[in-house]
Amino acid sequence: MTENDLARLDDRLEVIQIDSALTDAEYSLLGEWFKDQPTKTLRVYGSSDGTITDLEFLRHFPTVRSFQADALFHSLVNIDGLRHLPEDARYIGLGRTKKRLSLEPLARFTALEQLYLEGQTKDIDVVSSLRELRSVTLRSITLPDLSLLTPLTKLRALDLKLGGTRNLDLLPEFQTLDYLELWMVKGLSDLSPVAHLPHLEYLLLQALRNVEALPAMSGLVRLRRLWIETMKGLTDLSPICQAPALRQLAVVDMGHLRPEAFGPIVGHPTLESLRFGLGSKRKNDAVANLIDLPNDGDWRKPLSD
Repeated sequence: MTENDLARLDDRLEVIQIDSALTDAEYSLLGEWFKDQPTKTLRVYGSSDGTITDLEFLRHFPTVRSFQADALFHSLVNIDGLRHLPEDARYIGLGRTKKRLSLEPLARFTALEQLYLEGQTKDIDVVSSLRELRSVTLRSITLPDLSLLTPLTKLRALDLKLGGTRNLDLLPEFQTLDYLELWMVKGLSDLSPVAHLPHLEYLLLQALRNVEALPAMSGLVRLRRLWIETMKGLTDLSPICQAPALRQLAVVDMGHLRPEAFGPIVGHPTLESLRFGLGSKRKNDAVANLIDLPNDGDWRKPLSD
């Protein structure tokens, strides 16, 4: 890596990724470059050669405020090097590792706004102390309930992916939540607490095989976007007609549904776009004849800033 290499980087790049250890000179050069790039993310990923075993190289990156280390399952054995990042770091992401790693090094990041954890549960109670968090993603992590997160009064986005957190009774405590994603959460069957999130704007439900009913939606007065995918136990879409402000709806990879299931949605007063996939042209055509709406729309996850 040279200064010319860095000078040729496209300014539109948001993430700079390293997949094997660099020399100290290269780390230092990259660290200097980051000093003029306050919004970019440094990511260490993969390390197929096994050379990234800890995060001590972060001593060369004292200004990086957005950092992610993932797909380092076999090589990463220590994250104490996080101490080299500035205390006002805004995003940290940590992927699954073979060795259980203590999350205590996160405690100093009291200004942290976004956190991604995959399979990391040792000393996870530290998350409760990070009171500035706006966005939390927990992947392959099972919690007995959501009490770990209730102190996070500024939380606006919550992603539960995989794992087995099946008790959502405390969801109504999160009155500032505007984005909720529930994806392949093992054993989760009851979505009724979702009905009590009046600020929720975007709800994503995917591959929750034990869920047989949508939550009541009349109280979701700000819900604009609803994505439903691979929900094999779900047959009744009628609660959707209660959502008073819904604009975008996606019901995809739902081959078990009959077109008639969309009947209650016909004439929804605020719905502007509908994306659907029922596994056959015949059924898709029947839905298109039933509801004449475009299938476009912005489905990107909002930034919780």
